[in-house]
Amino acid sequence: MATKLVVSIVQNDDAERLISALRDEGFSSTKISTTGGFLRQGNATILAGTEEGSVHKVLGIIQRNCHAYTYPVTPPSLVMGPREPYIPSTAESIEVHVGGAVIFVLDVERVIRY
Repeated sequence: MATKLVVSIVQNDDAERLISALRDEGFSSTKISTTGGFLRQGNATILAGTEEGSVHKVLGIIQRNCHAYTYPVTPPSLVMGPREPYIPSTAESIEVHVGGAVIFVLDVERVIRY
């Protein structure tokens, strides 16, 4: 059976819970601390190798443990004219969708363990 690598990018808040849930279901994983996304906040990239037939189990664990939420953001100042800066009030903040998971499932050509 083919081996797959499941790469999931999740929020820091969800990473430890996800790793524990994967371990509880018999899947090993590796956490890499990363930064990115719209808000440039810290997140985690979780790597989990598994057999092709178990990918759906790993995806279900990720879905149950990585939650999306909205985060209020105040847009940066805008310049309305040469000397008329516009600074938005907190009432003009926008909500940004963050969290959840971005998942890539990759074919693994070879697994080597030393």
